[in-house]
Amino acid sequence: MRKLQLVVIIGLMVAVLMPSLALAGGDKASALIVVADTRVITETDYYHGFMRYLADAYNTNIVVFAIWCTVLTALYGVALGFLMDFLMSKTGLDLKSRKIIEH
Repeated sequence: MRKLQLVVIIGLMVAVLMPSLALAGGDKASALIVVADTRVITETDYYHGFMRYLADAYNTNIVVFAIWCTVLTALYGVALGFLMDFLMSKTGLDLKSRKIIEH
C-alpha cells in the first residue's frame, strides 16, 4: 500500500511539473503579446464599427474592454432570461406563481 501511495504521489508531482519542462525555448510565457487583428475589420457599417472599437479597446485599454465584456455579458443574460420566460409562459409553464417549499 505504501508503494502504491509513493507511486501515485510521484506521478502527480511529475504531472504537475511536466508543463514547465515543455516551454518552447525556455522563455517565460509572460513575454507573449496577444493582440486583436484589426486589419480585416472595416468601419463601413455599425456592426463592424463596433467590432473595430472592441478590438481597439482590447489592444489599447484592457480595463475598458473588461468593462464592456462585463456589461455585454449581463445584458445578454437579462435578454435571454426574459426571452426564455416569455417562451415558457407561452407554452403554459408559469414559473411566477410557483410555490417554493423548503424543508
